[in-house]
Order: sequence, then C-alpha cells, then structure tokens
Amino acid sequence: MTSSELWSRATAERYDAEETEMSSAAVLGPTVAFLAELAGDGRALEFAVGTGRVGVPLRQRGVPVVGVELSEHMAAVLRRKIDEDTLPVVIGDMATTVVPGEFTLVYLLYNTITNLLTQDEQVQCFRNAARHLAPGGRFVIELGVPPLRFLPPGQVAVPFDVSERHLGFDTFDLVDQILVSNHFTRDGEDGHYRRSNSRHRFAWPAELDLMARIAGLELERRVADWDGAPFVQDSAKHISVWRKPS
Repeated sequence: MTSSELWSRATAERYDAEETEMSSAAVLGPTVAFLAELAGDGRALEFAVGTGRVGVPLRQRGVPVVGVELSEHMAAVLRRKIDEDTLPVVIGDMATTVVPGEFTLVYLLYNTITNLLTQDEQVQCFRNAARHLAPGGRFVIELGVPPLRFLPPGQVAVPFDVSERHLGFDTFDLVDQILVSNHFTRDGEDGHYRRSNSRHRFAWPAELDLMARIAGLELERRVADWDGAPFVQDSAKHISVWRKPS
C-alpha cells in the first residue's frame, strides 16, 4: 500500500451527490466517447474506479471494463450500480495491483494520479499501467495544471470555488510539490459547514512525460479537454495519451 489516502465510508456515501456536475451528460458524454474510441475492440482498465462515475457508462457503451480501487467503501457504492460479472473490481493500490490479462486502454482520471504522494509512487503507477497494456495500447491521464501563476510572492493559497454551498481553496508546498485541497461544505439548511481536506502531489505535464518514458511509453497526444481542444499555455487541465510501442 502506497501513501494514497484511503476514502472513508462517509466520503464514499456522499461522493456521487457532491459530484453531480462531473457526472452530468455534458461531462460524461465526451469523456466516454474519447475513451471508447481508444479502447476499440479491446478491454479497458480503470485505475481508481471509485463509484463507477466513468467505468459504468463506459461498460454500458459496450467496452469491457475492469476496475482497481483502494477503498472498499467506494467499491461498495459502485456495486449497487452494476454487478461483479459485468464490471469486475479488484481491491488494491493502482501503483502496484496486478490484474490478469492485457488491455488496450488503461485510464486514470479526475486528478487521481495526485493521490500518490511521492514521485516514486507516481512513476510506479506509470509502470503498472505499462505492465497491463498490450503492444499499441494507451494510458490516459486527466489532470489539472498546477495553478502556481496565481500565487504572488508570499501567498500559499489559491481559491478554486466560492459558491453558496461550498468554499474551496488549495494551499501549496512548493518544495515537496504537495497541494492540500481544503473544502468547507454547507450541509442541509442549518448553515453549518463541514470542513474536509485532502493531500495531493502535483506534477507538470513534462514531468509526467518523463515518468511515461521511464515506463517505456511514448506521448501520443495531449489536449485541453475531452472534446479535443488544443492544449495551450493557459489551459487549466490536460488529457494526455501515452502509447506502448508495438
């Protein structure tokens, strides 16, 4: 088990309700289409499958999907949506868990590579993806670009959401590349806020390319969103595709 933090039962139970925007047709439509095209007629492996936000609709589209998930609580929520025979899930760490067989696609979405809190663990995740890929297969990561340009000298925090029910800001340790995502979420109508936070190791696209090279993968494509917009200097995130040589 690596330093990836384990999601609790309480977090798993409220996860879908708090991620309605990311589960909308506007987001999932292009996401699933992008992944299905890369999977082709082969199998897909989702690292950190969670509650099945992407894995379930991808499977419903006809792509055989297997998931790896560290949190049994997250996997239990997924299991209410789809049975084990249709979408198998292996409980384990995405950096080290080995699933039988080969895959044409391995994917890791929604900034989850940052849940691995050291560079060595992130490199091991790339190696694990390469281990599972058939020749010519692809590894896909969706990841935000660290918003360090918003940090003036002496400031360590960047807000990312200020809304009626949620306040969110990230704090940065620039030496160890650790980001702490802080959330204040209003529960119910009593006005009380629930505080939570999570730690992440941020990485630049160029660093991920070097990790991929160490794992024997080659950058094939990098875009700014699931619709394929060009990745440019001001892009807030990237979807990167690395290919295992044939």
